[in-house]
Amino acid sequence: MADLFDQRHTEKDKDKEARRHRRGIYLLPSLFTVGNMFCGYACVVYSMSGHLSTAAPFIGIAIVLDMLDGRIARLTNTQSAFGVEFDSLADVISFGIAPAVLAFAWGLSELGKVGWAAGFIFVSAAAMRLARFNIQSSAQPDKRYFVGMPTPAAAGVTAATIYAWPYPLAGYQQAIAAVAVVLVPAALMVSTIRFRSFKTINFGWGPSYAPLLVFVLLIAFIATEPRITLVLLAYGYLLSAFLELALTRLRPRRVEPPPEASR
Repeated sequence: MADLFDQRHTEKDKDKEARRHRRGIYLLPSLFTVGNMFCGYACVVYSMSGHLSTAAPFIGIAIVLDMLDGRIARLTNTQSAFGVEFDSLADVISFGIAPAVLAFAWGLSELGKVGWAAGFIFVSAAAMRLARFNIQSSAQPDKRYFVGMPTPAAAGVTAATIYAWPYPLAGYQQAIAAVAVVLVPAALMVSTIRFRSFKTINFGWGPSYAPLLVFVLLIAFIATEPRITLVLLAYGYLLSAFLELALTRLRPRRVEPPPEASR
């Protein structure tokens, strides 16, 4: 009887440990989402104190964390409705409010109410883009593309520009540059232009090591020349959608042969 009692007690302990371990696995993607949200908050705080060169990189870190939380959720099979909503709310802060405040501290404040309006348009576009993504992601047939510019990429354009030139803009003419930096990505977020998704790229070991080599070179360039590299990446991704759109329209369409007449 004692052995049977000990065995049942051991099995209960194992079940408790398994449940605790499972809860920890489910919590892991949300920890990255919290880190993403903290980076957005830190960007706002540093922007308000005028430390633009410190504030801008936090958006870049938030982009990395945002990429990781989704991949980890898929790898561990811990996707949940809570995780999707929590991630979207964090993205509104990190890729909507934080870039708008950063741009306002950089140059939009010189324009008064026009600057306020431009920043609010960016925040609204980011929120609408995230809402559209949530309702279309499951029904989107082609996973290789995003409809509209993703919010992390749009925030990256603003952050990379300010990180490359972290000096406050003075005067009306210079402040116009800040308007362009927020309104162009805002318009692209709510557009229907297709942007390439990199979720299908496999950076692991396989027949070809080219993606891994590109990733290594990218890290090397960011480490040596971060300001130039990040600007090239941000604007290169922005322009890539228009380049692919132009190539698609210039490519000759295949003409389907007429159906054969029935005999």
